[in-house]
Amino acid sequence: MTVVEGWRPVPARSDAARSAVARDADQALTALYSEHYRSLVRLAALLLDDIGLCEEVVQDAYIRVHAAWGRLQDKDKALAYLRQTVVNLARSTLRRRLVALKHAPKPMPNAASAEEGAYSLVERAAVVQALRELPRRQREAVVLRYYGDMSEADAAAVMGCSVGSVKAYTSRGLAALSTKLADLR
Repeated sequence: MTVVEGWRPVPARSDAARSAVARDADQALTALYSEHYRSLVRLAALLLDDIGLCEEVVQDAYIRVHAAWGRLQDKDKALAYLRQTVVNLARSTLRRRLVALKHAPKPMPNAASAEEGAYSLVERAAVVQALRELPRRQREAVVLRYYGDMSEADAAAVMGCSVGSVKAYTSRGLAALSTKLADLR
């Protein structure tokens, strides 16, 4: 067992001694609360930007000082201990906030709004419906050329027809789509 200089074990207290310490802490902290609560909130306000959070920090400081009251060697320095606890809790709060900001998900650049996304779904559904209404050969030619990104020769090979036929089907299909989708413009 190593001995740390300046450290001394705290003797075990009986229940009566513990309740006396708790009563002493209650009385002392009630007096400190009535005299110094506002100044401690102002101190926290200098460190934090949210008044509600400042009040929480000060309340937590009082709770911690109350819990540590039996370990205080100089009860006259309780206010200084309370101030230091407020400062430490404010620092911890700021540190947690910075860590949360650092690990917050980054927004997608140039992300579309919800309205744009909904409108694009409506447009897509209208285009798919208009494609379904085209004759089969026109639909095949348009889909292979523009959605499949095939050349006219490749589309002709897939469809089993000439390149001229693919050009004619594509032209007629685009004209029909243009008239069916005129309402979306």
